[in-house]
Amino acid sequence: MGEAVRRRTRNATVATVAATAAIALTATGAYAAVPTDTSALEDAVTADGVMEHLAELQAIADANGGTRASGTPGYTASVDYLEELLTDAGYLVTRQAFTFNSFTELSDAEMDRVSPDPVSYVLYEDFVTAEYSGSGDVTAPLEAVDLVLPPASSANTSTSGCEAADFDGFTAGNIALVQRGSCDFAVKAANAYDAGATGVIIFNEGQDGRQETLNATLGDAFSDPIPVVGTSFAIGDELASLLEAGEVVMHLATDTLIELDVPTENLIAQTPTGRTDRVIMAGAHLDSVSSGAGINDNGSGSGAILETALQMAELGIQPRNAVRFAWWGAEEAGLIGSQFYVDSLSKQESKKIELYLNFDMVGSPNYANFVYDGDGDAFGIKGPSGSDDIEHLFSDYFASQGVASEPTAFDGRSDYDAFISAGIPAGGLFTGAEDAKTEEQVGLYGGLSEFDGEPVSYDPCYHQACDSLDPVADGADAELYEALNAAYGGALEYEGTISNVNQEGLSVMADAIAHSVLTYAISTSSVNGTAKASAKAAEKAGDHLGAHLFR
Repeated sequence: MGEAVRRRTRNATVATVAATAAIALTATGAYAAVPTDTSALEDAVTADGVMEHLAELQAIADANGGTRASGTPGYTASVDYLEELLTDAGYLVTRQAFTFNSFTELSDAEMDRVSPDPVSYVLYEDFVTAEYSGSGDVTAPLEAVDLVLPPASSANTSTSGCEAADFDGFTAGNIALVQRGSCDFAVKAANAYDAGATGVIIFNEGQDGRQETLNATLGDAFSDPIPVVGTSFAIGDELASLLEAGEVVMHLATDTLIELDVPTENLIAQTPTGRTDRVIMAGAHLDSVSSGAGINDNGSGSGAILETALQMAELGIQPRNAVRFAWWGAEEAGLIGSQFYVDSLSKQESKKIELYLNFDMVGSPNYANFVYDGDGDAFGIKGPSGSDDIEHLFSDYFASQGVASEPTAFDGRSDYDAFISAGIPAGGLFTGAEDAKTEEQVGLYGGLSEFDGEPVSYDPCYHQACDSLDPVADGADAELYEALNAAYGGALEYEGTISNVNQEGLSVMADAIAHSVLTYAISTSSVNGTAKASAKAAEKAGDHLGAHLFR
């Protein structure tokens, strides 16, 4: 890597190094009992520093077809960039190779109601291609399969499509309409295919929190060659009502590519000092989706922990506990890299990991400060014992800074999932993705809950090409992004261009990341010896597999 892409050196003063050394010698108790002075590292880890890494990741994507997805040259170049910086900083760096099955949409999918009353549905708003869907272009009658309408009061009640018997009498050649419920989407789609369906529309179940457009995955083992899409409860319910009155003809078209055994890798960097029987892990996925550069998702998390690692080295911090930073591959394909890593650990190696901190999207343009709900009191899914301490460390830190925060669920959406399933205490931060920001949150964090009569999400460019340093040029709504930037006093601007990263929110998150990593690097007594999973935590968390729902 040439000088143009090397990190600029920040000079650490003798006083700062001395203060850091004093921290290492004196912080021996639990976090709550002996607070750790992390101010020197917080001052060193800045939004400006993180943005420099995001500029490099953007340049890498621009030079490699506009993407940094796992299995592509853009991802390999991203790993190369991090590896050189971390090696030069003195870390012990490992590239952990593995393979996965990749999924790519080659062109935009289509879903239309041909009759009655023709309607062309809007991709990403009204419907989404199920991840690992096959390809196909079919126009055929729609046929409902064992629907529960109105929906039951409890979630996961509908068994629509879950058994082969649900398709008894199904007309081969028709498109199946099935409802989200108690079994995996892959089971529904496979049963439909076996019954002769030429396409599948899966709609949300209908209870509170289960009405939006489904972003589904069939899993990388699904191989049936038919189009499968997810849609909202409202659209599914309307189609079912129309079927009661007569024939409904639908058109589905998907154009996908599934490649088997694609090579990719994780990047692991560990401090050369510190106890290796009490390892602190901090991780972020490095890959983007295939459609874009992934600057917020998850260049922001990757860049933030990279800057933390580099500044720890530059300040000469000698951690009491070894710190292992990880950048995961193939997260967007279903958390594959982090799961591969955890699966590769021996029982003894797993026990040596004291805790895992996850940072996935920490620069959302319309951000909120979310902390993973380690104690489960907000969402009912708690992490292994010790996860509550991590949650409280973050929430206490934000409170000490006069900054609002709120819990978010351990629902299986990110790379913490493999760790909590293995009984390793976990926690982390998140600034929001596709969900809409509320008016109450605008009062807490600023930004917009509505624009031009429509709700505004935390990241309007989530999983799109416009998740970049120039979202407007990459297809984002120019007026919306100008309004967001104005609402935050120019915090989205980077080198004169409105970006998809809110540097106000990123600065808050970068400080919290630095604080958490150093606090646990010096002393882990608040979670020491707690690497046992509760029965709840040992189960698959929620219905998510990464960004997609699998059930």
